[in-house]
Amino acid sequence: MQRIYVDNAATTAISPEVLEAMMPFMQEVYGNPSSIHSFGQEASAALEKARLEIAEILGAKSKEIYFTSGGSESDNWAINAALSIGAKRGKKHIVSSKIEHHAVLHVLKRLEKEGYEVTYLDVNGNGIVKLEDLKSAIREDTALVTIMYANNEIGSIQPITEIGALCREKGVLFHTDAVQAVGNLPVNVVEDNIDFLSLSAHKFHGPKGVGVLYCRTGLALRGLIIGGAQERGRRAGTENVAAIVGMSAALKQAKDNMQANNIALKKMQAKLIDELLKIPRSRLNGDPIKRLPGNISFCFEGIEGEALLLSLDMVGIAASSGSACTSGSLDPSHVLLAIGLPHEIAHGSLRLSLSNFNTMEEMEYIIENLKIIVKRLRDMSPVWEKLEKEANTNGLQ
Repeated sequence: MQRIYVDNAATTAISPEVLEAMMPFMQEVYGNPSSIHSFGQEASAALEKARLEIAEILGAKSKEIYFTSGGSESDNWAINAALSIGAKRGKKHIVSSKIEHHAVLHVLKRLEKEGYEVTYLDVNGNGIVKLEDLKSAIREDTALVTIMYANNEIGSIQPITEIGALCREKGVLFHTDAVQAVGNLPVNVVEDNIDFLSLSAHKFHGPKGVGVLYCRTGLALRGLIIGGAQERGRRAGTENVAAIVGMSAALKQAKDNMQANNIALKKMQAKLIDELLKIPRSRLNGDPIKRLPGNISFCFEGIEGEALLLSLDMVGIAASSGSACTSGSLDPSHVLLAIGLPHEIAHGSLRLSLSNFNTMEEMEYIIENLKIIVKRLRDMSPVWEKLEKEANTNGLQ
C-alpha cells in the first residue's frame, strides 16, 4: 500500500536543504544571540542575515520583520497592535470576513466582548470578498481591516492589492493573514499596500514553531512579551536561531522554485479536479481560477467527511476535511457555510492540498481510490438513497 500525504495546507515536510541549513545552528553555532562573545555574535549575525533575506523576498526592510512562533501569534500581535494605534484616535471598529482563520476570528470574538464592533463581510459563492462591500463597511472609526490573502480551506485568493489600496486611500490599517500565500504566491508588502502581514514557516517546507510578523515602518508596534531586548525590545525571549535560519532557507527555496513548482502543482490540481467532477453530485469549492496552486476542495453529497477521511487513511492517503467533525464538533466548516453551502452538503467535504513532493502517479492512485470509496460510502448511506429517489422522481441524473 502506498502512503501519500496531501494535507500540505496543514503542514509540510521540512525539505532536505532546509534541514541541512539548520543543523550547524543546533550543533556548532549554538550561542545566545544576545551574548557579546564570539559564540553569541556568530548566532546574532546569522539571525540578522535571515531577517534581511526574508525582508528582501517580501519587499520589506529588515527592521520591519519580527520573528514569532508562527501564524497564530503573528495574527494576534498584528490585530492588537493595530487596535492600540487606533485607540489613540478613538477608533474601535474592525472589518474582517466570514472566512478568516480562527486565529483571527477568535481574537475578534473576544474583542467584541471588550467593546469593539466588528463587521464581518460576506463572500461570494467562490469565497471572494467584494470590494464594494468593503468600501461600504469602512467607517470614520474603523481602526483595522483584516482579510486573509488566501483561504486555507477552499484556496480562494483575495484581491489583496486592491483591498490594500482602498485601505490606504481611507487611512485605515490593513492586516493580512498570508500564512497560506507566502511561499506559494509572489507576495510584496509594498505593491500590495500591506501594513501588517503574518506568515508561518511550516507551510512552505520550513520548521514548525517559527513565523514572522511584518509591521510597516512608521507604525508603533506594541510590545508583545516583556522581559528582554530581543526583537528590538518588542518580543522578549531567546530567539530560536536554527528555526529562523531554516525559515529563511525555506522561503528562499520556495521563491527560487515557485514558477516551476506551480506549473507542476497546477497540472496535478487540474487532473484531480477534472476527474473528481465526474463523480455524480460532487462540487468544487472555491474560485476555479483565483485559487492556490495545489488546493482542491470538494463536497460529495450523501456522505460524511469523517467517514471519507478515515477510509482514505486506510488506503494510505492522508487528507483533511473542511468539516470540523474530526475535531469533535458536529458543525460543518464556517468557510463552506459562508459560501452558501447547506449543512448537509458541507458535511461531505474533502480538502486535498499538494506540494512539490507529490507526483502525478500519486494523483492517479488518489482518483482511483476516492471514486471507489465515495461509491462504497454512498451505497451504505440512507441519505444517498433518499437523494437518489428524489432525483429519479424529478427525472434527474
